[in-house]
Amino acid sequence: MRASTIDKLCCPFDKNELELTSISKDLEGKIIEGFLSCKKCKRIYPIMKGIPIMNPDEYREFKLEAPLMEKWSQYLKGKKVENFRLIADDTGVNSLGK
Repeated sequence: MRASTIDKLCCPFDKNELELTSISKDLEGKIIEGFLSCKKCKRIYPIMKGIPIMNPDEYREFKLEAPLMEKWSQYLKGKKVENFRLIADDTGVNSLGK
């Protein structure tokens, strides 16, 4: 995914802007791994193999995404993922849950 693609995307739920977190890029600068997060509803959408996965919640499986979120925990800025949304981690420890 090219970084400029974010200008054409919005959150499928509330149509608000998305924030891009890039984790790995290829030699051309295309994003291979990362995630998009909605600035309003805080939903998080993974980018895997250059493809943003922006399915509605009812078509997503947290157990399939949990390993990615665990791997990317250092990029979550002290937040955790719950119900596919980034929320503040009150415990002070990065954790994942549904």
